[in-house]
Amino acid sequence: MERVQITSDLSFSRIVYGMWRLGDVDDTSPKTVQAKIEACLEQGITTMDQADIYGGYMAEEIMGAGLTQSIRDQIEVVTKCDILIPAGRYADSPGKYYDTSREHIVNSVDHSLRLMGLDKIDCLLIHRPDPLMDHHETGAALDEVVASGKVRSVGVSNFKLHDWTLLQSAMKTPLVTNQIEMSLGHIDPFTNGDLAYLQERGIPPMAWSPLGGGALMTDDSAVARAMDAVAADFGVDRAAVAVAFLLAHPAGIMPVMGTNNLNRIKGFSDALKVDLDRPTWFKLYEAALGHEVP
Repeated sequence: MERVQITSDLSFSRIVYGMWRLGDVDDTSPKTVQAKIEACLEQGITTMDQADIYGGYMAEEIMGAGLTQSIRDQIEVVTKCDILIPAGRYADSPGKYYDTSREHIVNSVDHSLRLMGLDKIDCLLIHRPDPLMDHHETGAALDEVVASGKVRSVGVSNFKLHDWTLLQSAMKTPLVTNQIEMSLGHIDPFTNGDLAYLQERGIPPMAWSPLGGGALMTDDSAVARAMDAVAADFGVDRAAVAVAFLLAHPAGIMPVMGTNNLNRIKGFSDALKVDLDRPTWFKLYEAALGHEVP
């Protein structure tokens, strides 16, 4: 499995296991969680993607219960904060809103460390752009949690260029990634600047929902038929083709794969079997566009 350098002393696996659905099954036992993580580790997938809000603020705790010391020593953990909804420890919240205050960020880090049984978080992301963000306060808070040793690196999720530059302007610590939606079902980032600004700065992006929320696996569409043709050539399924499409981009995209199906987890690395040449990549891209490139 290829590695992506995040900082001078931190790297992630090119494919990331996303745990937003970890609590959406009947069996959330430590043994089941361990089996999922071990299936990733067998493929060289060592980076686990979490968020405090996942599973109604329960997914981090479910993951933590399944972490042995041996597993902790082999993985990198990404988690996120700033979204509040009336659930879990925020059940008394008056509604959904974002909080990028110092108090909330610092408390969120402590909650995440406790729930996952970790000494440090490898990468903390601000989950959504906050229109009420005081970038000086938020930036200083992110610098603080890194300086404290509780967090090794920081980044963002779903940020636009202007959101990124605003926050970064008030920080000493460099932002290391932006996790954005990208897939054959959502190709806007390839042309709207979301991907270009990261590529220009040499910042590896993370891609959430790389299978289009599962729709790419079940659709009967032009893009689905194009994926099936490539899949047949390489002896893989559509998921491998969808991920390979992202992996082929020179920006170094890290797809975040989310499923509870153990067999599908074991097949994540099938994407590495798909070597897309430029004409084939563009066939998939044109199918996603719905027309020939100009």
